[in-house]
Amino acid sequence: MDPAQQRFDAIEVGTVIPGRPFTVTTETIQAFGDASLDYNPLHFDPEWMEKASFGKTSFGGVIMHGMQNFALITRTLTDWLVPRGGYHRRLETRWLKPTKLGHTITPSARVSAKHRTAGGYWLQFDVEVRNQDGELVATGDALAEIVERVPGAAPGQ
Repeated sequence: MDPAQQRFDAIEVGTVIPGRPFTVTTETIQAFGDASLDYNPLHFDPEWMEKASFGKTSFGGVIMHGMQNFALITRTLTDWLVPRGGYHRRLETRWLKPTKLGHTITPSARVSAKHRTAGGYWLQFDVEVRNQDGELVATGDALAEIVERVPGAAPGQ
């Protein structure tokens, strides 16, 4: 049996992968804005947010970049997958509510299915992000592949 298949077989459907909690601050919003070049006033200007019209929605201040949810979910998956010879191939999420300054959010994933194909070993995940009150702020699914050697990984990983 090849090593990729051995690692794939060792993973069980239902396995939960907890992510690291992340607290949103002006510094983390600034860092993500700098990295993504997204300086939308939604994320930086509380006065603009008070005056802006979003129909019936009121955010009550600046909000975290929604794409940062992607980054946190990706980190959670990558941290878990790479030591098991896997890498993240696809992520689809839906934002359900905004994440505000001071909120602490925690991503998690659950192995929902395993698939063997002629081309490889695939894992499907249900993913979610919850805030400090346990409310769901993002949900979705992801796909990963278990391979002989993760692209870009150091030898032996």
